[in-house]
Amino acid sequence: MSTTAENIQRQIGENPILIYMKGTPQLPQCGFSAQTVQALMSCGERFAFVNILDNPDIRAELPKIANWPTFPQLWVEGELVGGCDIVMEMHQNGELEKLVKEAAQRANAEQGDDNA
Repeated sequence: MSTTAENIQRQIGENPILIYMKGTPQLPQCGFSAQTVQALMSCGERFAFVNILDNPDIRAELPKIANWPTFPQLWVEGELVGGCDIVMEMHQNGELEKLVKEAAQRANAEQGDDNA
């Protein structure tokens, strides 16, 4: 049986673009998660998500691992990008789309995906 910390590390390692949020991309359950996931969806790339409301162990443990107290949290290629304010600022200045598209291209290349 793996620990919550191991599960979090595995999720972050296996998903090049990952958002820990309240709710789902289709049904966010807080305004900050809604804004962040909208900005992420506007980049046009696939991403993974974890609904922390369904995972209270992750909700409790991730802030300690990430050294980031709030949700949502956007992770790209194993690195914490930040929460709502940072993601929205990056979205507005074009950095988010560039970061997400580059991560998706690298992930597709690693999988040998010719459709990239």
